[in-house]
Amino acid sequence: MAERPYTLLSCGMSIDGYLDSPTRTRLALSNDADFDRVDGVRATCDAVLVGAATIRNDNPRLLVRSAERRAERVARGQRPSPMKVTVTERAKLDASADFFCCGEAEKLVYCASATAAEASDRLGSVATVVDGGQPVDLRWLSEDLCARGVRRLMVEGGGTVLTQFLTADLADELQLVIAPFFVGEPAARRLVDAGRFPWNPDRRATLAQVRQIGDVVLLRYALSPRFELDGN
Repeated sequence: MAERPYTLLSCGMSIDGYLDSPTRTRLALSNDADFDRVDGVRATCDAVLVGAATIRNDNPRLLVRSAERRAERVARGQRPSPMKVTVTERAKLDASADFFCCGEAEKLVYCASATAAEASDRLGSVATVVDGGQPVDLRWLSEDLCARGVRRLMVEGGGTVLTQFLTADLADELQLVIAPFFVGEPAARRLVDAGRFPWNPDRRATLAQVRQIGDVVLLRYALSPRFELDGN
């Protein structure tokens, strides 16, 4: 089997398991101290991946925020921020989104075969478009990233992508932050979709670390033997 990057999933949810509110207003699930922690984790990675819906809904820049961390990356011979990666079936992405326009990092778009030509026409000037199969094969995507030099991959959502990486058993670590409130809206987005997950009552994930960060708590789960317990 071909190699794949060490893959950590990073996300936050409410006490009742929601990623967001049902409105278009983004729900803040963390605090400044934890945002800085996430920035530190991002700075250690070679690539950061989000789904196309996250780009459309949140318009993330996905850059390392700390000037000191950017300088440390440059001193190591890296770009200031990690490579940016997204996955799309429909190729309905705006080439002017911050994902594509902000920062010097390389941008990769893995798209379904049926929309590869459309994606190239729409995004080829701002990103490298890769035919990922029909539908996009996340295991092949992971192996392709590894072949491109990605040794450490951070997956930052959203829920569909998190579900796909988890059900495909492609995650080595889950970093889950719990916000101290409830959402309580059935129309809101839950952490994951329905699926057959490798971790179940007969195969329990290993809770490797619990850490309070202000008013939120970080839970780190080891999801594979490759799990690395470090200071992040």
